[in-house]
Amino acid sequence: MKERTTELVKGLRHSVPYINAHQGKTFVILLTGATLKSHNYANIINDLGLLHSLGIKLVIINGARNQIDDALQSLHIEPKYHKYTRVTDARTLEVVKQVTGLLQLNITASLSMSLNNTPLQGSHINVVSGNFVIAQPLGVDDGIDYCHTGKIRRINCDAINEQLNHGSIVLLGPVAVSVTGESFNLSSEDVAAEVAIKIKADKLISFCAEQGILDSDGNVITDLFPNDADNYVKERMSKDQYLSSDIRFLRVASRACRNNVYRCHLVSYLVDGAILQELFSRDGIGTQVAVEHSEQIRKATIDDIGGILELIRPLEEQGILVRRSREQLEMEIDKFTIIERDSTTIGCAALYPYLEEGMAEMACVAIHPEYRSSARGDMLLDKLIEQAQKMKISQLFVLTTRSIHWFREKGFIPAQVDNLPIKKKQLYNYQRNSKILILDID
Repeated sequence: MKERTTELVKGLRHSVPYINAHQGKTFVILLTGATLKSHNYANIINDLGLLHSLGIKLVIINGARNQIDDALQSLHIEPKYHKYTRVTDARTLEVVKQVTGLLQLNITASLSMSLNNTPLQGSHINVVSGNFVIAQPLGVDDGIDYCHTGKIRRINCDAINEQLNHGSIVLLGPVAVSVTGESFNLSSEDVAAEVAIKIKADKLISFCAEQGILDSDGNVITDLFPNDADNYVKERMSKDQYLSSDIRFLRVASRACRNNVYRCHLVSYLVDGAILQELFSRDGIGTQVAVEHSEQIRKATIDDIGGILELIRPLEEQGILVRRSREQLEMEIDKFTIIERDSTTIGCAALYPYLEEGMAEMACVAIHPEYRSSARGDMLLDKLIEQAQKMKISQLFVLTTRSIHWFREKGFIPAQVDNLPIKKKQLYNYQRNSKILILDID
């Protein structure tokens, strides 16, 4: 019971910064056809209700590709595609309208439930649908008439934002009407991306069968830049005749990122709570496409002192690091380099140059406990070597009591007090008896 309580408290403490950061923000959520068919669908709906209750503005776009294919198959209608896009003839359009209309009603019903013993208990969510999107025909390509397959002509952003500001969830489907009153079948991914861009959403989120985008070894790629996403899509399209939902999403996510939707997320619809883990934890669980990496290494500023103190205090209390006061940190902050992840300092190190001797000390090295098995220490060492070389420094030295083997693995060799710069030699604490190691970097 104690362990369970500790985990709950720890989880709440870690999630609070993200709750505060997301409150009042606008998220566009794409529920693909496969997501709607998933056994985990009810949990996903509950999680969306939770996001809404936390003050997040939601626009939900539902796909229907799987359901449309199933309906066409049951009617013995052969689906037609051209360049990965469905050709929607008149008969297919009627099926599309029936399927998407039913799905929209079912999603509205799911979001409207306020059953006891569910996250939606006692909630009163207003779900609004309407003609927020105006379509136009896709036209003819390579002699192929797409018929009633369309693309977005314009989006009524003011109307969408008005509903969001009144606390409603906006629900949009993949069918939209034109100025002439015709109905057109749209790509749900395109609708999600264009809506996110036009209303200046803070995030675009979708679901797929895997944890996210996988590399060649089957591991989740946690972060992608738009160019990386484009290259991944090109590679997959050169091999696959059918575009899976994750690739379709990547195609639009890179475009959204380049148009100021700075973060797009892809998580699994099979993992319970995946969207919550992605949004309310430091490392997330899926793949993020972003114009900037969620983690960066940079020079520290005065605003980083609190984060550095939080990181080094436990190590100071254990005697691993020499204690530094806040005042000392303020005076020496220009010597520090930090690794920051989602506004949290997860690593730091300081570089103290002794220019006359061509030496510099690497000091106050600290990595957050959850990241000590990673390469963050290597990142800091590489960054400090880079800084030292710019100052024409040829040797880097450290004084350590606990991390001797780690530094030895990085090429540092044992040295004596006499090998230190004169000023550092005079300050050496013989009672602490730190081991001295030196690395040639020229």
